[in-house]
Amino acid sequence: MKPKRRSIRLPGYDYASAGWYFVTIVCHKRQNLFGEIHNGQMVLNAAGKMVEECWFNIPKHFPNTELHEFVVMPNHVHGIIELTVGAENFLPLQPIQHEFQKMIPQSVSSIVKGFKIGATKWMRQNTTEYQIWQRNYYEHIIRNEDSYRDISNYIINNPQNWPEEELDIL
Repeated sequence: MKPKRRSIRLPGYDYASAGWYFVTIVCHKRQNLFGEIHNGQMVLNAAGKMVEECWFNIPKHFPNTELHEFVVMPNHVHGIIELTVGAENFLPLQPIQHEFQKMIPQSVSSIVKGFKIGATKWMRQNTTEYQIWQRNYYEHIIRNEDSYRDISNYIINNPQNWPEEELDIL
C-alpha cells in the first residue's frame, strides 16, 4: 500500500481566490539545468530561456493572472503570481473541493502544473533530461504590502545571493 501523501498547502485556504502568491518551483534533485550565476547575475542557457518564456506565457493560458517579480535560477524559479479574480468567476456555482489531488481550474496549482508541463515538454524534446521538476512546489500567500516588498526584494536579489541562498526558504 502506498503511503498517504500529506498536502503542504494551507488547510481550508482557497488557492483559486484573488490574491498574490509567491511560488518556488525546484528542479528534480536540485540539478542545475537552467544556466549559471556569473558575478551575481543569472546567465540563462537555452533551457533557462525557455523556462522564462513559459513563465511569461502564463497569462495567455490563465487570463485571471498577472505576473510580478520572477527569476530563473540555476536549479529553481521564484515568482509572484497575482490572481486578479477568483476561479469562482470561471466556474458554475458549486462548492469548492479542496481534497488532495482535486485540481481546481484557474487556481495556483493548475497554473503551476501548466507551467511545469510546458517547460518539461520542451526539455524532453530538446535535451537529454527527462526528470525536470520536483514533485511539488512551494508557495506562500502574500497577505500584505510589507510581505510583498520583502518577497519582491528576495526575488530580485536572488542571483546576487547565490550560492549563499541554497534554497534556505525550503
